[in-house]
Amino acid sequence: MEQDCKTNSSRRKGAIAIIGAGASGCICAYYLLKEGLEVTLFDSGSPLRTLLPTGGGRCNLAHAEYDPKELAKNYPRGEKFLYSVFSRFSTSDTLELFEEMGIKTYTQEDGRIFPESNSAKDVREKILNHIKNVQFVKEKVLKIEKLENGYKLKTSKAEYLFSNVIVAAGGHTGYEILKALDIKIIPPRPSLVGLNSDLHELSGVVIKNALSNNTGLSGDILFTHFGISGPLVYKISSIKAEAEFPYSLSFNLAPELENLQEILNNNPHKELKNILSGFLPKRMASYISGNYAEIKAHQIDGKTRDLILSRIYNFQLTITGINKGEETVTAGGVDLNEVNSKTMESKKYKGLYFIGEILDIDGFCGGFNLQNAWSTAFVAATGVKG
Repeated sequence: MEQDCKTNSSRRKGAIAIIGAGASGCICAYYLLKEGLEVTLFDSGSPLRTLLPTGGGRCNLAHAEYDPKELAKNYPRGEKFLYSVFSRFSTSDTLELFEEMGIKTYTQEDGRIFPESNSAKDVREKILNHIKNVQFVKEKVLKIEKLENGYKLKTSKAEYLFSNVIVAAGGHTGYEILKALDIKIIPPRPSLVGLNSDLHELSGVVIKNALSNNTGLSGDILFTHFGISGPLVYKISSIKAEAEFPYSLSFNLAPELENLQEILNNNPHKELKNILSGFLPKRMASYISGNYAEIKAHQIDGKTRDLILSRIYNFQLTITGINKGEETVTAGGVDLNEVNSKTMESKKYKGLYFIGEILDIDGFCGGFNLQNAWSTAFVAATGVKG
């Protein structure tokens, strides 16, 4: 096998291996092919299969933040590293990339950018159509070994030699293949997930525009059978990805409620639960009111008022874990100190590059994780090209 491998070696000028046919791997292949370079893409599954569920099947391609430093603030891990990356390939460059591919886009009011087709399947087909000249090897890479003048890839079926290797294997499967190399890996943990809590009786309640007292972020919370979920919770789970369980969270459930006493004075004969339901869902208003739910406003003294306000402004939850099986993004990965942000090349191993989610980079929901994929893919392609 070794002789066959060398005879059919891909270790010749301009030949590059990419491990992983996800978003970053395929876009990196696209830019390398544009330079006339020879690309071999390794993946045991279907290319871009992980793109299909993104954005609820609509494919949230990017986020409409065009300042690289402001964009980088949406990444709990990787912010400073991404300053350099986004200055080389920004949101504007992403839109230009997809325009080249015939994918027209639109921007929602919340800043999320989608294809006009609202179809991840359509995006997948167009990307694959633009990398037809890639040599696709449907084999699982098991190991990367450093040789004197390149790298040996061991797969489930054969061995291959390359001068340059780009690792785009994703955050769930890519770390095992690096074991033979001296590469520091930050232990992976789930991010962008629902959180388990000690409160289950409010399942189904949705709080709009709640404020997290721990992070200063605001957004919607969905109470579930396992705890809490929703856009704000996903952000918090990302920020707290490295925290040990259990930990406490505090929320202001009604930031717009500024003067409860005035409202009580103006509605003296109204029950407390009905007053609060003007700011909270009825079930939450009843839960917050507790034993005071049916007390009239004029019967509420200052001590009771302050107790109710504390329950609203400082709503406490104990977080006991994550909702396993829900996670789509991982925190952790290849330590960014191992990588040159201007080229995505390993600082220890010439010709070895890392892109996408295998890096210790993860962003919030809203197109940020795909932006990391597109940008690091481009930077690596230009780094290989030299």
